[in-house]
Amino acid sequence: MVKSIKSIAILSVVTTFSLYSANIAGCKSCHGANFEKKALGVSKVVKDMSKEDIIKALKGYKDGSYGGAQKALMKGQVAALSDADIEAIANEIKSGSSNKSATTNNKSSQAPKGVKELSNDGQYNAPDLTKLVDEKELGLRKTDVESEKVAPPAIKNDAPPPGQAQRIARSYVNAPPLIPHSIEGLVPITRKNNACLGCHMPDKAKASGATPIPPSHFTDFRPTTKLENGNIVKDGKVYGKDFKNTSDIKIAKFKKLSHLSMARFNCTQCHVPQANVKPLVKNNFTPDFEDKKLKEKSNLIDVIKQGVK
Repeated sequence: MVKSIKSIAILSVVTTFSLYSANIAGCKSCHGANFEKKALGVSKVVKDMSKEDIIKALKGYKDGSYGGAQKALMKGQVAALSDADIEAIANEIKSGSSNKSATTNNKSSQAPKGVKELSNDGQYNAPDLTKLVDEKELGLRKTDVESEKVAPPAIKNDAPPPGQAQRIARSYVNAPPLIPHSIEGLVPITRKNNACLGCHMPDKAKASGATPIPPSHFTDFRPTTKLENGNIVKDGKVYGKDFKNTSDIKIAKFKKLSHLSMARFNCTQCHVPQANVKPLVKNNFTPDFEDKKLKEKSNLIDVIKQGVK
């Protein structure tokens, strides 16, 4: 426990010091590793701009007084930045220190021992359960259950940047869409910083070519909870009288929101990036799309009550 607390404390300090580097890394997804590209093919080349011009542009995007076709997209990226943040970012871009940090964070991990014990078709060769099983055979890591030194297989992060990746068809009807582009610099997502919204909000998705966030993410499905006369009341039902557990309320009353539901704010809880690697366990699942349009969009908000009495 003490070791875990120390690790968390150290991670917090490292995260604080790497804040500006993370912001810069997010910029690089569209502007290039050395800020040598036109973002989405239309912006200015940032490396050719002066520090003063960068600060002016970022502040202009924030207050809406600057920008062209990508104005709305950029406003979402800089909305939470203070003047001090903006100046720090401009300093880092012009000093070139962001490039140094990028090269030190890409060390590949060693593949775990035991991966070679997979069969040619990718299936895991399970041990003979009629015999005593060593704990090192229990999982795919091929080590004892208490070991924390085993690294996952090395993954080459070569996904294209946002705006240049090809969409991936959904894995099944209403499956969370997979992330086809690099998320370097876009994570971690925090309460005050979600770079995904800059492209995927419905009013911005068309201009950026991104998949729009569906209506289900702008809906509150949780029951409204109150304390009335000493009783807990959820959606008008009294705890202990009308129900015993919240799970007894099969479908809460939907409440449409004018903003993104905070229950859907942390995108990477469901949406995950992809890598071209050999899976440890082969997946033979084949989805059945009766409506081919659902390969590209969600109708969850229309069918969420199906089968519920």
